[in-house]
Amino acid sequence: MFELTEEQRMLEKTMRQFCEKELEPHIEKLESGEMLPYDIMRKMMVIIGLRPEPGSEASSSEGIGGIGSAMGDNMMSSIILKELSRVSPGFAIAWGASIGLAGIAILRRGTPEQVKKYGIPVLRMDKIGAWALTEPDAGSDAFGSMKSVARPKDSGYILNGTKTFITDAPYADVFVVYAKIDRGQPKAEQPVNAFILERGMEGLSTGKPFEKLGLKDSPTGEIFMEDVFVPAENLLGASEKKGVRDQAKESLGTERSGVAPICWGIIEKCYEQSLAYAKERVQFGKPIGEFQAVQLKLANMYIMLKNVENAVFRLAWMANTGKRDMVFICTSKTYAAQAAVQAALDAIQIHGGYGYMMEYHVEKLMRDAKLLEIGAGTSDINLLYAARLEMGLTKGKI
Repeated sequence: MFELTEEQRMLEKTMRQFCEKELEPHIEKLESGEMLPYDIMRKMMVIIGLRPEPGSEASSSEGIGGIGSAMGDNMMSSIILKELSRVSPGFAIAWGASIGLAGIAILRRGTPEQVKKYGIPVLRMDKIGAWALTEPDAGSDAFGSMKSVARPKDSGYILNGTKTFITDAPYADVFVVYAKIDRGQPKAEQPVNAFILERGMEGLSTGKPFEKLGLKDSPTGEIFMEDVFVPAENLLGASEKKGVRDQAKESLGTERSGVAPICWGIIEKCYEQSLAYAKERVQFGKPIGEFQAVQLKLANMYIMLKNVENAVFRLAWMANTGKRDMVFICTSKTYAAQAAVQAALDAIQIHGGYGYMMEYHVEKLMRDAKLLEIGAGTSDINLLYAARLEMGLTKGKI
């Protein structure tokens, strides 16, 4: 449970080589927006066996079993996220949001027709997916403050609203969008459902990528819906079932669980670079690693690394065995995010002025790590939710 299998170590090695060869050389262009991450993602999917070779005669459904299996084995997907995050947490998040949120949501909850038309192309990265819940006035209170509405009309719905801070939105082809169904009842009684939208639908548009502190290689933007007609067959699952909030919370749980592997990669890289630098950087006639202040930072970084690593193993075990411990998911997400930020700050401090320069990479890891304390539920919200669950003060509201 606390050691990688031979198969997992092979994946780790393959991903390490891929990231060093195919991802790391392009970080500057990815961060500037000169280059988009999606072609690299498609190449990665081929290398790890989740996408057919270009020009192959594979059918549209071939390979979906492998994708489902890989995403179903949470430790395998965690290793992919960890290795990507050593080089680019933003790249990891952009890939994870398309595949792990939008694609998996359709795969698990869509009709066979929806899976074939939308899910498989997203999971194979023939199309880019976006999972859209957050709104300008609905962040932590995602459901209570939601203003996006779908009004039934003819054989479908008229959808209006705005989504923001949506990963991959500027370039997505398929959107899983949450909205309240308005049949004239009070807003508090309007059920929330998910709809599958396609780029090109009349009234659907996206904004340009946001300029951000970090995660610059993860395109993030807004989605605008103005009287978008959505056919009834594009309602996710094709039925206005109760419990869609629970389905959304399941996706949020998946998103929060995915934060720990990203933090694992950040902390591991920060620790390795800091340890090496402490041995080679000489001041006052000896390596700086011989000074207690540096030793304490390295030791604390190691503690955080192993705590987060152990959390990833437990999260993977929980996912693979169907156990759902939201208290652990929320608290481990919070701890891992805070640890990643602290590890990156300590790495910069150990590197001194060099740590502040882009050449040494730890500055990027610090910028990228900060969002992990905000996205997928802020640290405060996750801790409050966990505490209320433990005290019996909530029945599952987010």
